Amino acid sequence: MGFCPQCGSGEPLVELGEAAGKSARATPATAVTLSEAREGSYERIATGLSEVDRVLGGGLVPGSVVLLGGEPGVGKSTLLLQLAGALAAQDRDALVASAEESVEQVAMRAGRLGIASERITLVSDDDVDAIVSLAADTRPELLIVDSIQTVGVPEIASAPGGVAQVRESAARLIRLAKETGIALVLVGHVTKDGGLAGPKILEHMVDVVLYMEGDPDRGFRVLRSNKNRFGATHTSGMFEMGSDGLVEVDDPSKVFLQGWEADVAGTVVYPAVEGRRSVLVEIQALVVPTSLVQPRRSIRGLDTARVNQVIAVLQRHCGLPLHDKEVYVNVVGGWRLEEPGCDLAVALAVASSAADIPLGRLAAWGEIGLAGEVRSIPMEARRIEELDRMGLTRRIAPTTGEPLRLREALARAGLLPT
Repeated sequence: MGFCPQCGSGEPLVELGEAAGKSARATPATAVTLSEAREGSYERIATGLSEVDRVLGGGLVPGSVVLLGGEPGVGKSTLLLQLAGALAAQDRDALVASAEESVEQVAMRAGRLGIASERITLVSDDDVDAIVSLAADTRPELLIVDSIQTVGVPEIASAPGGVAQVRESAARLIRLAKETGIALVLVGHVTKDGGLAGPKILEHMVDVVLYMEGDPDRGFRVLRSNKNRFGATHTSGMFEMGSDGLVEVDDPSKVFLQGWEADVAGTVVYPAVEGRRSVLVEIQALVVPTSLVQPRRSIRGLDTARVNQVIAVLQRHCGLPLHDKEVYVNVVGGWRLEEPGCDLAVALAVASSAADIPLGRLAAWGEIGLAGEVRSIPMEARRIEELDRMGLTRRIAPTTGEPLRLREALARAGLLPT
């Protein structure tokens, strides 16, 4: 422009950034030795909820940051309020900061859950700095922020929930947790695809990432650990939603198999393993004729692409005519199966429904390859132990070092001629 638009001066611009950078010297960071760091380590805080402690790896770590995600209405706020109540029963202070509900609404939920304690403090504010200042003054042992997408910092012009707001809000709350030793739990919204809303860096910033899933029709809720810097991942806790809140389920196998009708075609038991826990779940399949050009495939609780692969192998290597049939596959109770070891159970359930032949009290496991072979899967001893405990002695599975053919497995089940 040739002049300064503010003062009108025609003096040339002078660059000062490089000179200032050369003369300035940052204050050295504080470092400690490994032995000193170990001496300052904290013991875990038992929450009083055994299923939550199982997923966390033994309890809350002071100064840790936990991110909890889940669908709307799945019970995230209910679980965390019960967690605060369990800690308050141990004479530990908890601060619940909610930007989505007023303190009266949170108090009403606490009344329905039977929680009444002076050790729980409620605040309804969407200003992160106000929450950080309050927590720094009161020093609770647990701080719950519900949710990270509804709070923000005044310096950023964008609305709460934006990428910059979520990142900066989380950074300030995490700094508070690390400096004061307060255990922090952040509630995160999820997108329509089931992932956590907001920037992906949010999951990298926190210490623990938990997801809460469930079947609204039956009231079952599963708390899963996808990331845990203080314990094992892929562990799970089981709850049942009742009128008095979430109730812990100590024996999920018994709950999932409750009402199981073994004399109906299209049902097989699969011994799932997540973390250190083995759970027996029922896989159901329904095969019906259709006049549609493209038959419908409806799958719940399983990877859709993997089930379609199993159906293709059944057609190619076992001669089952499924190209003109609708196929429905479901894992009872809302449990989500990620491991490929459930392939054989899915195949047997589909073939049983297609032939209308009940399989009885049958359990099966094994990974199916595209060539029609069934391979063994890890942690077989743990699966067998759970089956023995529940009295399921009829099983079809490949043995270690001796792959089983899918056609042979169907013959053993009485679905194909030997």
